[in-house]
Amino acid sequence: MPRNWTKDELLIAMNLYCRIPFGQFDQSNEHICAVAEKMSRTPGSLAMKLSNLASLDSYHQSRGVVGLKGASKLDREVWASFQHDWTGMAEKSEAAFEALMSGTQILEETVEQQAPDGPSESQRFVKVRRVQKFFRDTVLANYEGKCAITGLSASQLLVASHIIPWSESEARRADPTNGLCLNALHDKAFDRHLITFDEDYRLVVSSLLKKGKASEFQTANFSKLEGKTLTLPHRFAPDPQALNVHRNSFIE
Repeated sequence: MPRNWTKDELLIAMNLYCRIPFGQFDQSNEHICAVAEKMSRTPGSLAMKLSNLASLDSYHQSRGVVGLKGASKLDREVWASFQHDWTGMAEKSEAAFEALMSGTQILEETVEQQAPDGPSESQRFVKVRRVQKFFRDTVLANYEGKCAITGLSASQLLVASHIIPWSESEARRADPTNGLCLNALHDKAFDRHLITFDEDYRLVVSSLLKKGKASEFQTANFSKLEGKTLTLPHRFAPDPQALNVHRNSFIE
């Protein structure tokens, strides 16, 4: 008889659901295989659990993608917990993932050596790093590792950009609907409110980047891209309200 899933196991499953691109919930996926082995479960059972979670995703429901039916009451509770507290649940799921994969102690020791104000400060650094890692991994997975403007796929040059900045909303620090995958140049321009996106997700460029004698590079990367539609992800689409907040600070 199959054993029931624990809450910690579901936290890890939800973490994987967010960090593995949709369409790759397969028992042959190397990440699923590695985690399933640590859980003492089969890759097939973990892949099925990810598909159970997909059935709870309102974005997929709106597209007629139903996932695998049979989500449990605890599945629904964990899913709801993430929707209500992305930041807190991101940290908890990363901690559970680290514990399973035997990485927690190593991470905490590394951070503690760098922390200036004792154990409480060390713990805060660990939590911040977990939230940052979850957000980056989730956003890049949602956009399949490509810049949503240019399609650039070099991960070293990609940034998980917050629409509402990290410093302005603790509640939205790990919320993937508050994120865009942008290359480093456009991330900086977005952060400085020199580019934004209209209600139809089309790129809008500030006049500050177009006036005067702009270089060929500047013209190619801004003026010539203006009006281009943002490539939307297969889940956790950018929140229109968050984008509206960003537009309100746009430098025309």
